[in-house]
Amino acid sequence: MKLSFVLVFAFTLPFIGAQVPHWGPCPEPSVQSAFSLKQFMGRWFEIAKLPAQFEKGRCIETNFTMRTDNSIRVVSSEILKGELRKIEGTGVIEDLKNPAKLGISYSYVLPYSPYWILSTDYVNTALVYSCTDVLRLFHVDFAWILGRTRTLPDSTVEKAKEIFANNNIDVSRMIASRQQGCDKIL
Repeated sequence: MKLSFVLVFAFTLPFIGAQVPHWGPCPEPSVQSAFSLKQFMGRWFEIAKLPAQFEKGRCIETNFTMRTDNSIRVVSSEILKGELRKIEGTGVIEDLKNPAKLGISYSYVLPYSPYWILSTDYVNTALVYSCTDVLRLFHVDFAWILGRTRTLPDSTVEKAKEIFANNNIDVSRMIASRQQGCDKIL
């Protein structure tokens, strides 16, 4: 058992990079009740996040639009080394009884990753959480505070962190996203 755990951990370590694994399975946070996917659509700016290896730039934003097949077109962008970089993915509602639990994939070969909307008022802020279990021994998670504008009041960010913490999500390593000087390139 010990050797197999070490091998699994050694194999998965390169994939989790900047993320910090936590012992045990993913928490099961509450998600937005009576979630309206239609109201959630549109442009969201990243205000704060748990560090993620796949997000290294600044001015990170994501635009969600409905497709005719009821899937979601997800276009994320960032400025990295002075260049605007975009990636397009697909989002789906994974459980029609719980539409705040989305799945998003940026590749045809990768499975959908959880993208759970814990809380949103649709017009100002949204709190998003994603977590992946590794053999239920440990998990790697991501959390984002999103805004419809590039900045939010500090009190709003602190309240958002409290909501994460109340759902057993450790946001002690959460960092502010860089949203300055974005209009010069975008």
